[in-house]
Amino acid sequence: MTLARLREWVRDLQVRYGASERQVCFALRVSRSSFRYRSVATDDSALRLRIREITETRVHYGYRRVHVMLRREGWRDNHKRIYRLYSEQG
Repeated sequence: MTLARLREWVRDLQVRYGASERQVCFALRVSRSSFRYRSVATDDSALRLRIREITETRVHYGYRRVHVMLRREGWRDNHKRIYRLYSEQG
C-alpha cells in the first residue's frame, strides 16, 4: 500500500471517529513521521534544459565533461545528479 493511500486512511479515520493522529497511526501501525513527511524534490527543468543545450552543441561530451562545464557556470549539483539527468535524455 502506498504512503499516499495510508495518509488518506488516517485522515478519513480521524474525521470519522474523531480520533487523534497519534491514535489512528498507532492503530494502523504507521509512523507519524512518515504520515507527516513532505517531499522536498526540486525542479530539474532548468538544469535539464542546460544539459540538453550543452550536449546538442558538443556532441562528444559525456556526463563528466558536462558536469565540469556546469560547475564552471555556477551550477552546484553533484556528478551523480548530472549523470542521472544526462542518462534520462538518452
